[in-house]
Amino acid sequence: MTISLADANALLPADFIARFGDVAEHSPWVAERAAAARPWPTREAMIAAFVAAIEAASVAERLALIRAHPDLAGKAARAGDMAADSKKEQAGAGLSALSDADFDRFTHLNAAYREKFGFPFILAVKGATKEVIFDAFEARLEYEPPSEFAEAIRQIGRIVRFRLEERVTS
Repeated sequence: MTISLADANALLPADFIARFGDVAEHSPWVAERAAAARPWPTREAMIAAFVAAIEAASVAERLALIRAHPDLAGKAARAGDMAADSKKEQAGAGLSALSDADFDRFTHLNAAYREKFGFPFILAVKGATKEVIFDAFEARLEYEPPSEFAEAIRQIGRIVRFRLEERVTS
């Protein structure tokens, strides 16, 4: 259900968090901090406030935010045990209908990635195919941890953007 920017700006803090607290996966603190920058003149400014809240967070908070995301095509995805937005996004990328071989490949990549970085692989999958996702996985497994941490946060910013663009009209 969409809401106008004017109506989002007018929400009481608790109502705002109830409406947007899940935009950053299981991390309502992002919406709470972004709300402090209201009113926003544009939807783009709203998105920027959410991204700024993430970027201004402590390293520990950003790590917890990354870790709040499910593995792509992981066990939670197969069991349907994810946030509604994550289910929709993964299904849109074809990850809810993988062959056993593709599921095994995701399982292997997820395990290798978590072992190297200590958090799940994050990719804004909207518009991506499984081949694009596999390529990104393989490439990013070569990154050094500080670079990959920054890339995971950048990808979360993209996810937040896509989710807010779906929920808020200009």
